[in-house]
Amino acid sequence: MKVLITGGCGFIGSHLAIRLKGLGHQVWALDNLSRQGSELNAQRLMPLGVQVVQADVLNAADLSLPAMDAMILAAAEPSVSAGLQGAAGGVVDVNLKGTLVCLELARQWSSRLVFLSTSRVYSIAGLRTLEYRRSAKRFEWCGDACPGFCPNFGISEDFSTAASRSLYGATKLASEIMLSEYSRLYGLGAVINRFGLVAGPWQMARADQGVITLWVARHQLGLPLRYIGFDGQGHQVRDVLHVDDLCELVMRQLEDISHWHGHILNVGGGMQRSISLRELTELCVDTTGNRVDLDSQAVTNAVDIPIYITDNRRIESLTDWRPQRSVEQTVDDISEWIRKADPAVKRVVSG
Repeated sequence: MKVLITGGCGFIGSHLAIRLKGLGHQVWALDNLSRQGSELNAQRLMPLGVQVVQADVLNAADLSLPAMDAMILAAAEPSVSAGLQGAAGGVVDVNLKGTLVCLELARQWSSRLVFLSTSRVYSIAGLRTLEYRRSAKRFEWCGDACPGFCPNFGISEDFSTAASRSLYGATKLASEIMLSEYSRLYGLGAVINRFGLVAGPWQMARADQGVITLWVARHQLGLPLRYIGFDGQGHQVRDVLHVDDLCELVMRQLEDISHWHGHILNVGGGMQRSISLRELTELCVDTTGNRVDLDSQAVTNAVDIPIYITDNRRIESLTDWRPQRSVEQTVDDISEWIRKADPAVKRVVSG
């Protein structure tokens, strides 16, 4: 296939490009290279034969490309805090207007579509109202099940998206709606994946995005960290999906889009791969052998939530795909990557 990956020099996009190229597909990685570290990924991709196209998804005139059999829509401003300080135009432009430009191209080319959405489409207020208790090292759900939530499995696709969900989440949800309309009206095979927290090597993490990689990198390099929000003790919990598990799923979806067509799917590490920041700190110390200074800030960010764990039961009903890599393996892989990385990479991940 000829495959276009928007955001192709980003963390997930570059991993997908390498995997597709290794399977013999022709791959174009489109990226404006504005995010710090994306140029390092471009340098990885070009020797492999991936066509790196420096262009902006907002500018249709720059997208003079051959017709593609498939498009993976991965371009995004990925921070849930985007727009909290300063103008909101950037996140709206990239995450929504950029998607619309790409959907119009997909219509012209009759491309199959895989959209990388996010768990952040779910209502922040709804997630915060789920009852939980504080144990020694993490928050734990303790309330009754409700629509879209089961304390033994997590958050499903039926959880509310009605209330405020951050500008980032709103633009991704709006993009989902537009993709569904294009798919239905123009007969495009398409699937929407609402990914939870994804981590792995070559993630150029920062404080508001990529927390697992940030935590490992700071421990590996001996740099300070800070627990932020919910009393500043590091009890917040997320489930972790290794980027290689994500890539294996997307390969299946591209190869047989008819099986996945029309589905909106939560995809994450699930309950078995959940971890709190406090637990992650201990794991990083064990993995790297380094203990770093840890500050504390009690004030909670307006878009933060205490717990998010993905309920994978719907996607597991469609396929035998399952997450394979543990949190421990994910941390090991990140630590090994940083240990061996050249100085340019270490400068980026050190912040």
